[in-house]
Amino acid sequence: MTDGTAAANPLTAEAIESTLTSYLIEKTKTELGPDDDIFASGLVSSMFAMQLVVHLESTYDIAIIGSELKLDNFRTAKVMAALVLRLSEGGVTADV
Repeated sequence: MTDGTAAANPLTAEAIESTLTSYLIEKTKTELGPDDDIFASGLVSSMFAMQLVVHLESTYDIAIIGSELKLDNFRTAKVMAALVLRLSEGGVTADV
């Protein structure tokens, strides 16, 4: 049921948080931690949220659809890591 990438490289919350924090630092040019709310800080816009959706989907081979498309799922690297794990473990493809 998987394409092999997730099975070959098991995902951990810590690894995803670290990768996402680095990505956010690169994109915002600001030092951030995994618990920093990137929207409350004013560092990014709702348009950037859509870029995050595309980045997460392509990087982790997941589909973020329906009720998962809410700003609260993208506020921090920690929250995004939990989203990635939830969707990759749940095998979310196109079933809503």
